[in-house]
Amino acid sequence: MHTYETSTALLVVDMQNDFADPGGSLFVTGGDEIVSAINHEIIRAASAGACVVYTQDWHPASTPHFQKDGGIWPVHCVGESWGAELHPRLIVAGPTVRKGTNGEDGYSGFTMRDPETGAETQTELTGLLHRNGITSAVVVGLALDYCVGATALDAAGAGFSTRVPLSYTAAVELNSGDGDRMVAALHRADVEVG
Repeated sequence: MHTYETSTALLVVDMQNDFADPGGSLFVTGGDEIVSAINHEIIRAASAGACVVYTQDWHPASTPHFQKDGGIWPVHCVGESWGAELHPRLIVAGPTVRKGTNGEDGYSGFTMRDPETGAETQTELTGLLHRNGITSAVVVGLALDYCVGATALDAAGAGFSTRVPLSYTAAVELNSGDGDRMVAALHRADVEVG
């Protein structure tokens, strides 16, 4: 079991209705089942004085990220919609970083990418963690093979000691084996997975 300290951040990735509720437009199988476990981690982290930060997809109604506009995903997490809201059972104990607000691909909590030009922009997450003296990150939430994995890879790339506990995430598996491929990529990046 991971020990939380004041230099640790628990990054709770995209635990939103569209991903974590069976009625969501992009429901991740098992997403609803990990809410309680993540709440337990949030309580442990907050009790230890660790930083808890949440990410949210927050898309406009039309974006090249969506299938209807040329992307690969069904419409999901449109800003101010039920689907974009954090799951109602999720304990919220810290700030939220929103991504994809201008139609970008917002997989990582740290960066966003313009789906047409490929240009990357930073979110405020790196600065927030540095201001709080964070040196390590535990990444949980949805989905392992996209937003959790991308956030963990960026955290490790930014110099944070990073861990992804697999019992606090689930894979969307757009293509069969995506979850396993992401776990392999995390291992290659020296992210602790378990």
